[in-house]
Amino acid sequence: MTPEKARELRDGHTRCRPSPFAPQPGTRKHRELRFDHIRPGQVEEAQRLLAGLDGIDLELGQIPNSLAIWYELRDYTLEGLETALTRQGFHLDNSLYAKLMRAVVYFCEETQLRNMRVPERLIKKSHEVYSKAWEHHPHGDHDDTPPELRKEL
Repeated sequence: MTPEKARELRDGHTRCRPSPFAPQPGTRKHRELRFDHIRPGQVEEAQRLLAGLDGIDLELGQIPNSLAIWYELRDYTLEGLETALTRQGFHLDNSLYAKLMRAVVYFCEETQLRNMRVPERLIKKSHEVYSKAWEHHPHGDHDDTPPELRKEL
């Protein structure tokens, strides 16, 4: 049983379908692959091809010539999936809207992946880092003269 299926059983409802281009918290993403409407049959063929990949859930999209997909961002990205499909000879929707939405999703997923790889900053100890740096930084409050050589006034 997949974690997604366990959540569905626990919550008592089927998978929700958020807008594929709306912000989606977490690493489980729902996206929509939109294909060129001139070439019929691409959606079914892509669905058969992508069904062989682990961790991807597929359904027909809500608009014609589209395929709704769910995937874990750690495993797949929309850019990677679309690039693979394009190399296999599929033709995606190249309208201005589709290109713009694609670019935004690519950027957001790339940024989220980069942020997942960067270690979290230790916010509570950040003052200690700055204190140590201040101690080692030459400034006017520091005298390197040994105490025995200093003149007493």
